[in-house]
Amino acid sequence: MRTAPPDLPEGASGRLTDLARWIGTWCFRPVFDVRVHHRERIPATGSVVLVANHSSMVDGPLLFGLLGRRAVFLVKQEMFTGPLGWLLPRIGQLAVRRGEPDRRPLTAALAVLRGGGLVAIFPEGTRGTGEVAAARQGAAWLARASGAVVLPVACRGTHRPDGTRRRFRPRVDVLVGEPIPAPAARGRTELAAATETIRAVLAEMVCELDEVRSGT
Repeated sequence: MRTAPPDLPEGASGRLTDLARWIGTWCFRPVFDVRVHHRERIPATGSVVLVANHSSMVDGPLLFGLLGRRAVFLVKQEMFTGPLGWLLPRIGQLAVRRGEPDRRPLTAALAVLRGGGLVAIFPEGTRGTGEVAAARQGAAWLARASGAVVLPVACRGTHRPDGTRRRFRPRVDVLVGEPIPAPAARGRTELAAATETIRAVLAEMVCELDEVRSGT
Protein backbone atom coordinates (compact mmCIF):
# COMPACT_ATOMS: atom_id res chain seq x y z
CA MET A 1 0.00 0.00 0.00
CA ARG A 2 1.42 3.38 -1.02
CA THR A 3 1.91 5.83 1.87
CA ALA A 4 3.61 8.79 0.11
CA PRO A 5 1.70 11.41 -1.92
CA PRO A 6 1.45 10.45 -5.62
CA ASP A 7 3.88 13.20 -6.66
CA LEU A 8 6.64 11.89 -4.35
CA PRO A 9 8.56 8.59 -4.20
CA GLU A 10 7.56 5.90 -1.73
CA GLY A 11 8.99 6.67 1.71
CA ALA A 12 8.87 10.45 1.30
CA SER A 13 6.89 12.76 3.58
CA GLY A 14 4.72 15.43 1.99
CA ARG A 15 4.87 17.63 5.09
CA LEU A 16 8.64 17.36 5.45
CA THR A 17 9.10 18.01 1.73
CA ASP A 18 6.96 21.14 1.88
CA LEU A 19 8.84 22.35 4.95
CA ALA A 20 12.16 21.84 3.14
CA ARG A 21 10.79 23.72 0.13
CA TRP A 22 9.73 26.63 2.33
CA ILE A 23 13.17 26.76 3.91
CA GLY A 24 14.70 26.60 0.45
CA THR A 25 12.76 29.64 -0.73
CA TRP A 26 14.46 31.76 1.93
CA CYS A 27 17.86 30.30 2.78
CA PHE A 28 19.63 31.51 -0.39
CA ARG A 29 18.34 35.10 -0.32
CA PRO A 30 21.03 36.38 2.07
CA VAL A 31 23.72 34.64 -0.03
CA PHE A 32 22.71 35.26 -3.66
CA ASP A 33 20.89 37.91 -5.66
CA VAL A 34 18.61 35.47 -7.48
CA ARG A 35 16.76 36.62 -10.60
CA VAL A 36 14.28 34.22 -12.21
CA HIS A 37 13.35 34.88 -15.83
CA HIS A 38 9.97 33.54 -17.08
CA ARG A 39 8.91 31.84 -13.88
CA GLU A 40 5.40 31.73 -15.38
CA ARG A 41 6.54 28.97 -17.74
CA ILE A 42 6.79 26.47 -14.86
CA PRO A 43 3.65 24.28 -15.08
CA ALA A 44 1.78 24.51 -11.79
CA THR A 45 0.46 20.97 -12.12
CA GLY A 46 0.97 17.90 -14.24
CA SER A 47 3.90 15.67 -15.13
CA VAL A 48 7.15 17.52 -15.82
CA VAL A 49 10.72 16.40 -16.47
CA LEU A 50 12.94 19.37 -15.63
CA VAL A 51 16.41 19.42 -17.18
CA ALA A 52 19.06 21.92 -16.09
CA ASN A 53 22.75 22.62 -16.58
CA HIS A 54 24.95 21.88 -13.60
CA SER A 55 27.88 24.00 -12.44
CA SER A 56 27.67 23.97 -8.65
CA MET A 57 26.32 21.92 -5.75
CA VAL A 58 24.06 24.90 -5.05
CA ASP A 59 22.07 24.42 -8.27
CA GLY A 60 19.87 21.58 -7.01
CA PRO A 61 18.89 23.08 -3.62
CA LEU A 62 18.36 26.48 -5.25
CA LEU A 63 15.96 25.11 -7.86
CA PHE A 64 14.27 22.92 -5.25
CA GLY A 65 13.23 26.03 -3.37
CA LEU A 66 12.20 28.33 -6.19
CA LEU A 67 10.08 26.07 -8.43
CA GLY A 68 6.86 26.69 -6.51
CA ARG A 69 5.96 22.98 -6.37
CA ARG A 70 7.40 19.71 -5.15
CA ALA A 71 10.40 18.48 -7.09
CA VAL A 72 12.09 15.10 -7.07
CA PHE A 73 15.78 15.35 -8.02
CA LEU A 74 18.00 12.51 -9.14
CA VAL A 75 21.00 12.97 -6.83
CA LYS A 76 24.34 11.17 -6.88
CA GLN A 77 24.55 8.32 -4.37
CA GLU A 78 27.58 9.87 -2.64
CA MET A 79 25.36 12.60 -1.17
CA PHE A 80 23.32 10.08 0.80
CA THR A 81 25.61 9.87 3.82
CA GLY A 82 25.33 11.10 7.40
CA PRO A 83 22.31 13.32 8.17
CA LEU A 84 21.64 13.81 4.45
CA GLY A 85 21.32 10.06 4.07
CA TRP A 86 18.30 10.24 6.38
CA LEU A 87 16.86 13.53 5.09
CA LEU A 88 17.11 13.30 1.30
CA PRO A 89 14.84 10.24 0.82
CA ARG A 90 12.26 11.77 3.16
CA ILE A 91 12.02 14.93 1.10
CA GLY A 92 11.59 12.93 -2.09
CA GLN A 93 15.10 12.82 -3.53
CA LEU A 94 16.32 9.73 -5.40
CA ALA A 95 19.84 8.30 -5.24
CA VAL A 96 21.63 7.52 -8.51
CA ARG A 97 24.78 5.45 -8.84
CA ARG A 98 26.94 7.09 -11.45
CA GLY A 99 28.51 4.77 -14.00
CA GLU A 100 26.49 1.75 -12.88
CA PRO A 101 23.35 0.28 -14.48
CA ASP A 102 20.54 0.84 -11.99
CA ARG A 103 16.95 1.18 -13.13
CA ARG A 104 15.51 1.57 -9.64
CA PRO A 105 15.73 5.38 -9.49
CA LEU A 106 14.31 5.68 -13.01
CA THR A 107 11.43 3.35 -12.09
CA ALA A 108 10.72 5.40 -8.97
CA ALA A 109 10.92 8.63 -10.99
CA LEU A 110 8.54 7.21 -13.56
CA ALA A 111 6.01 6.45 -10.83
CA VAL A 112 6.29 10.08 -9.63
CA LEU A 113 5.65 11.38 -13.14
CA ARG A 114 2.65 9.10 -13.60
CA GLY A 115 1.36 10.55 -10.33
CA GLY A 116 1.51 14.05 -11.80
CA GLY A 117 4.81 15.05 -10.21
CA LEU A 118 7.94 16.89 -11.30
CA VAL A 119 11.26 15.09 -11.69
CA ALA A 120 14.44 17.15 -12.09
CA ILE A 121 17.58 15.89 -13.84
CA PHE A 122 20.98 17.34 -14.61
CA PRO A 123 21.34 15.49 -17.93
CA GLU A 124 25.12 15.95 -18.15
CA GLY A 125 25.34 13.64 -15.18
CA THR A 126 28.29 15.42 -13.55
CA ARG A 127 29.01 18.85 -12.17
CA GLY A 128 31.12 21.01 -14.47
CA THR A 129 31.23 24.63 -15.54
CA GLY A 130 27.56 24.81 -16.47
CA GLU A 131 28.10 24.34 -20.19
CA VAL A 132 26.04 21.65 -21.91
CA ALA A 133 28.43 19.64 -24.05
CA ALA A 134 26.78 16.25 -23.58
CA ALA A 135 23.54 14.81 -22.26
CA ARG A 136 22.44 11.39 -21.14
CA GLN A 137 19.18 9.77 -22.22
CA GLY A 138 17.40 9.50 -18.86
CA ALA A 139 15.37 12.70 -19.26
CA ALA A 140 14.12 11.85 -22.75
CA TRP A 141 13.33 8.28 -21.71
CA LEU A 142 11.31 9.42 -18.69
CA ALA A 143 9.39 11.99 -20.73
CA ARG A 144 8.60 9.45 -23.45
CA ALA A 145 7.57 6.73 -21.00
CA SER A 146 5.33 9.02 -18.94
CA GLY A 147 4.10 11.55 -21.49
CA ALA A 148 5.53 14.37 -19.38
CA VAL A 149 6.62 17.66 -20.89
CA VAL A 150 10.31 18.55 -20.69
CA LEU A 151 11.08 21.86 -19.00
CA PRO A 152 14.58 23.23 -19.77
CA VAL A 153 16.09 25.51 -17.13
CA ALA A 154 19.42 27.34 -17.39
CA CYS A 155 21.23 28.58 -14.31
CA ARG A 156 24.26 30.89 -14.20
CA GLY A 157 26.17 32.53 -11.38
CA THR A 158 26.45 29.77 -8.79
CA HIS A 159 29.89 28.65 -9.96
CA ARG A 160 32.92 30.44 -8.51
CA PRO A 161 36.00 29.78 -10.69
CA ASP A 162 39.05 28.46 -8.90
CA GLY A 163 41.37 31.19 -7.69
CA THR A 164 38.72 33.92 -7.54
CA ARG A 165 37.55 35.63 -4.37
CA ARG A 166 34.09 35.07 -3.00
CA ARG A 167 31.79 38.00 -3.80
CA PHE A 168 29.09 39.47 -1.59
CA ARG A 169 25.66 38.28 -2.79
CA PRO A 170 26.73 37.38 -6.34
CA ARG A 171 24.03 37.58 -8.96
CA VAL A 172 22.46 34.28 -9.99
CA ASP A 173 20.20 34.12 -13.04
CA VAL A 174 17.71 31.33 -13.72
CA LEU A 175 16.06 31.17 -17.14
CA VAL A 176 13.00 28.95 -17.55
CA GLY A 177 12.43 27.78 -21.11
CA GLU A 178 9.26 26.87 -22.96
CA PRO A 179 8.03 23.34 -22.14
CA ILE A 180 8.92 20.78 -24.81
CA PRO A 181 6.28 18.12 -25.66
CA ALA A 182 7.16 14.56 -24.70
CA PRO A 183 8.92 12.56 -27.44
CA ALA A 184 6.41 10.31 -29.16
CA ALA A 185 8.55 8.17 -31.47
CA ARG A 186 9.85 4.81 -30.24
CA GLY A 187 13.24 3.25 -30.76
CA ARG A 188 16.84 3.97 -29.71
CA THR A 189 17.56 6.23 -32.65
CA GLU A 190 14.54 8.38 -31.88
CA LEU A 191 15.46 8.49 -28.19
CA ALA A 192 18.95 9.67 -29.08
CA ALA A 193 17.46 12.35 -31.34
CA ALA A 194 15.15 13.56 -28.55
CA THR A 195 18.12 13.68 -26.18
CA GLU A 196 20.08 15.79 -28.65
CA THR A 197 17.12 18.16 -29.04
CA ILE A 198 16.98 18.65 -25.27
CA ARG A 199 20.75 19.19 -25.10
CA ALA A 200 20.68 21.73 -27.94
CA VAL A 201 17.79 23.70 -26.43
CA LEU A 202 19.47 23.82 -23.04
CA ALA A 203 22.83 24.83 -24.53
CA GLU A 204 21.16 27.64 -26.47
CA MET A 205 19.46 28.85 -23.29
CA VAL A 206 22.79 28.93 -21.44
CA CYS A 207 24.22 31.11 -24.21
CA GLU A 208 21.13 33.34 -24.10
CA LEU A 209 21.48 33.74 -20.36
CA ASP A 210 25.16 34.62 -20.72
CA GLU A 211 24.19 37.38 -23.16
CA VAL A 212 21.60 38.70 -20.68
CA ARG A 213 24.19 38.73 -17.90
CA SER A 214 26.88 40.39 -20.00
CA GLY A 215 24.50 43.17 -21.08
CA THR A 216 23.58 44.28 -17.57
